[in-house]
Amino acid sequence: MSNNFRSCILLCGGMSRRMGEDKGSMIIYDKPMIIHILDTLNHNIDEVIIVLNNSLRIEKYQEIINQQIYSFSIKFVEDEIKDKGPLSGIMTGLKNSISDYSLILPCDSPKISEQFLNYIYDSVKDLNKDALILYHDPKDKIKTSEPLHSVYSKSNYKQIEKLINENKLDVKSLIKEIDCEFIKIDNKNILKKDIKNFNSKKDIEMI
Repeated sequence: MSNNFRSCILLCGGMSRRMGEDKGSMIIYDKPMIIHILDTLNHNIDEVIIVLNNSLRIEKYQEIINQQIYSFSIKFVEDEIKDKGPLSGIMTGLKNSISDYSLILPCDSPKISEQFLNYIYDSVKDLNKDALILYHDPKDKIKTSEPLHSVYSKSNYKQIEKLINENKLDVKSLIKEIDCEFIKIDNKNILKKDIKNFNSKKDIEMI
């Protein structure tokens, strides 16, 4: 598969403890948060893999999303390994993607822009490393990285499975062990608002 094929894995398996309810299905600007992301992805990518933590939530999201018409294919999958955080979601998504590389996004980042998508996917075209990782501070790229707004090779699922079996569940543990290309969040090509998470009711009230 060419690097020109655009895949995106949406992680929707979080417990949303700080928000107090399911984040992806929360209504902001008159529609569910995940629909904002999917609307931006529309006509900009080829496939979306939506990872959820159980079959009931899959049914819930199918009901929300199937009312929409999108240019890309959508696959709903359940976490292969339960209760292991986003690493398990990334692994499950990579296993189900038909692309060599997939952009990972959380379901609580509704301000993703087309500019962000095009810049990221253009950067992936000639990528020959394990991942393309966004970061804030060149003094410590890993510590200030944004691993849930980054791109990973499909082949990483084996390393992720190994880390989970060792109970190393921090996504930055993966970044430390694989060969990464790093891209700075510079507020020019990549804006800070593109990776803004809505983790609490306060975050939503601020907009």
